[in-house]
Amino acid sequence: MHTVSVINFSSHHNVTETGKNLFLLHRFYLTYSKLFVLYMADLTDVVAGHNVKFHSYADDSQMYVHCQRHNTVSTISRLGHCVADIGHWMAANRLQMNPTKTELLWAGSKRNITMLGSRAPAMQLGSDTVTASDHVRVLGVTFSSDLTLEKHVSKTCAAGFYWLRQLCRIRRSLDEESAATLVHAFVTSRIDYCNAIYAGAPKTITDKLQQVLNAAAQVVSDTKKFDRDLSRLLHDKLHWLDVPEKVTFKLGLMTYRCLHGQAPWYLADHINPAIEVASRHRLRSANRHRLIVPHC
Repeated sequence: MHTVSVINFSSHHNVTETGKNLFLLHRFYLTYSKLFVLYMADLTDVVAGHNVKFHSYADDSQMYVHCQRHNTVSTISRLGHCVADIGHWMAANRLQMNPTKTELLWAGSKRNITMLGSRAPAMQLGSDTVTASDHVRVLGVTFSSDLTLEKHVSKTCAAGFYWLRQLCRIRRSLDEESAATLVHAFVTSRIDYCNAIYAGAPKTITDKLQQVLNAAAQVVSDTKKFDRDLSRLLHDKLHWLDVPEKVTFKLGLMTYRCLHGQAPWYLADHINPAIEVASRHRLRSANRHRLIVPHC
């Protein structure tokens, strides 16, 4: 179960001098975002009262509920009451929830989603009805109801190839360093964004992303599609990792930060060394510095 509530705010701050404008504007929005997080802190208690899991990033909030297939009606009712209480809390705090930007997703195995079919209950928000979607976009990542990555990868690859075609038109006017900067800004940054979700993904998924990465390397080096030594160009000259290696590196980096107190608590709480568990002190997993498999 997934719902997303998005609230938009706008602010204005005018400063005459250009230098001060850039600095003060950045400082203003930085302070504003921190104050907004503090202002929304009490919202967690409202959601917790309904036994609903909650996660928020700036003004983008998600709520998660787990249920069996035969409990969907009672679950959607509980979630609807939770969202209604959130609306009352926002109204009391001079905020407004936008029902038109609230999305609902029933997520599960392909078999469960197929059996649920058109019987998936909708959520009633006052006079508005939020029907279930096949996919939702959360912080730039597209989640499908069957929890596959095909739609997200397809969108990422389509955007990557689009920008590569645009860059090919002006490649003659660019040196290699400038081409690499543009490729990083418009193409490889899309592949690297939230790439930890590709952990354990089938090769058919990572191969699609690898094709975009290979095409990006050809644009940077100004080589043709069927030129040889693409692997050497990718690894030795550009010092790029393949997509599966990028995912492994990202997971390793996140794990290191979790173990050394450099990651958010909602990630660090799931990373526990086996040696810290009393019942596993004498097991080989503790001596090998293994981690406990998290159960989310």
